[in-house]
This record gives sequence, C-alpha cells and structure tokens, in this order.
Amino acid sequence: MKRLASALAYSLASLLSLAIAAPVLAQQKPDLAVEARNLSTPDICAEKDNVQIDFVSPAVRSFRVQAIHPVYIGAIGVDRYAPDFSSCSFETHKYFGEDGERVTLYETPSLQLVAYRLPKFWRPARTPIRIGAKTYEGFDAAQLWLRHRERAEEVMVFYPPDGYWRIRPLPFADMRWTAYGSSFLIGPVEVQERPIVDLKEIAFDPATKTFTLDFRRGGSARMKLEAIDQDHISLDVSFDGAMPNSLPFATLRSMFATETNSDVARAAWLSKGAEAWSEGSIMDFRKAEVTEFWAGRRLPSRHNTSAPDMDFSLFSPKATR
Repeated sequence: MKRLASALAYSLASLLSLAIAAPVLAQQKPDLAVEARNLSTPDICAEKDNVQIDFVSPAVRSFRVQAIHPVYIGAIGVDRYAPDFSSCSFETHKYFGEDGERVTLYETPSLQLVAYRLPKFWRPARTPIRIGAKTYEGFDAAQLWLRHRERAEEVMVFYPPDGYWRIRPLPFADMRWTAYGSSFLIGPVEVQERPIVDLKEIAFDPATKTFTLDFRRGGSARMKLEAIDQDHISLDVSFDGAMPNSLPFATLRSMFATETNSDVARAAWLSKGAEAWSEGSIMDFRKAEVTEFWAGRRLPSRHNTSAPDMDFSLFSPKATR
C-alpha cells in the first residue's frame, strides 16, 4: 500500500509540475505575431498526417520549436507505440530501415549521426548531407543520437528528400524510451503531392549541434539544438531572409482521429498583448495571429502514448546567430 501511495504521489507531482510548465516555455517577451493557419482535415486513420498547421509571416527571421513531454508522462504505466492501421486503407509491417542500408556519417563517444538509404521512399534522394569537408549523398533519412545514462538516445530523425523533421526529449524520469509523434517542416513550405521543403543541401556542425538548410527556392536557415533534457528539447531557427511568395516558414504535421487516438488533440495559442491563452480542439482551431502556439494532448492516447507535445514560439524579425 505504501508503494502504491508513493507511486501515486510521484505521478501526481509529475503531472502538476508539467502542467505548470506547459505550454508556456518560451520565458521571453515575444517580438512578433505570426499567422497560424489550420489546414487540417478529418480522418479515421490514425497513421495519416491529417493535421496541418502553417505558420506564415514575411517579417519573421527567427523562432523556437520545442518538443515537450505530455502532461501525463509521469502517469504512463504501459506505453503504446505500435502503429494502428485498423481504420486505414494502407498498411506496412516493416520497421524503419529494416530493408535499407544504415551508414554512420559521424561519431564521437557523445554524439552520432547515422543515415539510411530506404528502397521505397516516395521522393528521390537528391539532397546531400555535408559534415565539414565530407559530403554524403543518396540518403533518405538520418538520425541524431546523444549519449545519456550510459547509452545512446535517438533525439531527432529527419528526411532530406522532403524536409520533414521529428524531435523528442530525453526519456522522462526512469523511462527507457519514449515515442516520436508530430513532424514539422522548416523553410519555404510548398505542396508537391504533400507539403514539403525542397532542400538543396543539409550541413551539420557537430561542435555546435547546428544544421544549416539550403533551400532550392533560394535562401537558407540555421537550426541549432539549443537545449535538451528529460522534459523538453529546443531548436532555435534563424532565416537569412523572407520566404519566397509568402510561403509558410514552418508547418506542423500530425495525426488526429479522436481525442484518445491521436498525436495531437488540443491547441493553445497566445495572441500578442493577450492576458490569457486561448484553447480548444486542434480540429476546431481556424486561424489566429499568435506569439506562441502549442499542440498536444491532455488525455493519454492509444496512439504513441508518450509522444511529445509541440510548441512554436519566440517569433522575431531579428535573425539570431
């Protein structure tokens, strides 16, 4: 009974501490409001990216994107992460990379970048990855691993051919693993069958954990892994100019079937000068001028239960270097 009471107290404390912290993690005065547009469509398939939030502003030159453990992370007993194709018109039984080639591009005792050639990726792998003087070509996906608690932890995966990124914090408390969830795009987001960012090259600087993204439409961005711990991971993004043709500078892509079968189910947003957050279902949100936007879950989901919430903030007309 004492062990049960202790476990319940720990879970409650975890919930309360995270509830206070999320989604307000920016902790700085915002400089700029950007337009958040919801292009999501309803769907019963839990494996389809039917959630789409575009962020648009010709003035933005920098912002922050974060992945934050969900508010209920401390109460998870059994994590659910297996794909759910029960209501989908497609299905796959293969694990990521099992029928592809895995190559280590860079490795130290504390950091590793590995890449994959996937035989059936939907776009050609024509975006090289450069690390220092070395250039690697023909890769469809790459993972960033960091050393934590005497083991390697995967904290990022990205797809050079279409510009999709996923990030996650280090595992919470004594958990050995947590799931990925939502994806995001950085750069001029256009539609080629689906939303993409057409990347000319990705360069990685291991010393500063910074990615430089060169866009085929022109311009570039720097994305630095600013902070990571067992609560959240923060990336600071800086652009060298405006997005062409007023295209979104970032897009959130995720999945929603029901409140308890989703990667994101709720949205919360802060308008410039507002004294309180607005909040509602992710599917009911339409459009707003925001200084911060959070998308996540307040109830445990059957789909990727431990996947993180996402937060976009610190929009500024000033580039950071």
